[in-house]
Amino acid sequence: MPKEWKIILNNTNKNINLRPIAFFDSGVGGLTVFEKVKKLMPHENYLYFGDTKNMPYGEKTEEQLLTFADKIFKFFEKQNAKAVVMACNTTSAITYEKLKNRYGFKIYPIIQSVCKSLADFSGVKHIAVIATPATVKSHAYSAGIKIYSPETKVFELAAPEWVKIVEEHRIDDPKSVIEVKNIIEQVAEYDKIVLACTHYPYLSKVMEKFVPAEKLVDPSVYFARIIRDDLDKSGLLGSKHDYERFFVSSSPQNFKTASEMFYQLERLPELVEL
Repeated sequence: MPKEWKIILNNTNKNINLRPIAFFDSGVGGLTVFEKVKKLMPHENYLYFGDTKNMPYGEKTEEQLLTFADKIFKFFEKQNAKAVVMACNTTSAITYEKLKNRYGFKIYPIIQSVCKSLADFSGVKHIAVIATPATVKSHAYSAGIKIYSPETKVFELAAPEWVKIVEEHRIDDPKSVIEVKNIIEQVAEYDKIVLACTHYPYLSKVMEKFVPAEKLVDPSVYFARIIRDDLDKSGLLGSKHDYERFFVSSSPQNFKTASEMFYQLERLPELVEL
């Protein structure tokens, strides 16, 4: 760790507000959340962990996901995080309830946080949710939305190849366009289409070839506001941005290249073995 980061992290122990907000996902997808949170809260310090070694999460078992999330949470504890953002729909759906009370920081799960906002769409009675196989199997979105709007019909559809398309930089490949088309056309008639994996907004321009842009919903827009408002209410907002650090469990260069679609990293992420 560079000397200047050691000094900063040691100083953050004295003031919880200056401690970092941490994010994690299986890869670059969570940057769609990170970028929006940073715009709303520029005076924060940030950590981001991309578990690229175990990507994609959507094909993993519950036991595997619990193990991955627990290791990442413990890593963030060592980094003095004041809050952790589960910028991954799959881990939010599968692991949050089992792990939420084990750590000494606030935890923000994307699905449980945004379902009320999705249920509040005026005049919308039919919502499609495109997600990873694990998220679809959990029915976390349909259950969460129905808590606030029982009359809303929710259809959940898995897009198992979409994460790989993003992580492997194949967005404009003709085969990828066909893959996106085949999925999106199945839900084109719905009032709103929720992109329920943080990787999926990277594919928005392709989807817009087949459905109107106004139908597509990126939950991270609502998620960022919820995080900001809760930290403010809790008196935990930061006052000075000193650093942001990025970590991966494999392939730092691949992560940096993929991230450039949405966020410019100043240096390669740090490689960490958990």
